[in-house]
Amino acid sequence: MTFFVHVKAGFRCWRYSVLPWLIALAWVPVAAQERVELRIDDQPLWVEIAATPAQRTQGLMGRAPLRQDEGMLFVFAGDDIRCLWMRDTPNALAAVFATARGEILNLAEMQPQTDTRHCSRAPARYALETAPGWFSQRGIVPGARIQGLEAVPPALR
Repeated sequence: MTFFVHVKAGFRCWRYSVLPWLIALAWVPVAAQERVELRIDDQPLWVEIAATPAQRTQGLMGRAPLRQDEGMLFVFAGDDIRCLWMRDTPNALAAVFATARGEILNLAEMQPQTDTRHCSRAPARYALETAPGWFSQRGIVPGARIQGLEAVPPALR
């Protein structure tokens, strides 16, 4: 895209290209969420962090399916019974709930576009969503620990 500016001084036309500006703006991340690597039973998983109320509310709604090595970690300010549901989420997901120390409390396989509530069996600090079957395919069961949580920022209420 190009536009022209007519400058009276000397009656010269100056040509300015906006393409470099558009390219520069395309490289600026828009509200990029932080990502960290977690491990469960030595299985790596790159997760986006949902630490604010807005990020937790949005979750993975309207997003493309997760790859097998990625997920979203919901971080809460305190320990409480936590619930997830799949309204406006177009893809099935697997989830676990975990304590502040990273101990997995329970797992859930969640179907898309439903309001079914999947809740922690005890107070949880974290909820972790991944591609469907991710935990069961790796033999991850309650009692396993999520490693790498020390790199996760705290919840912002």
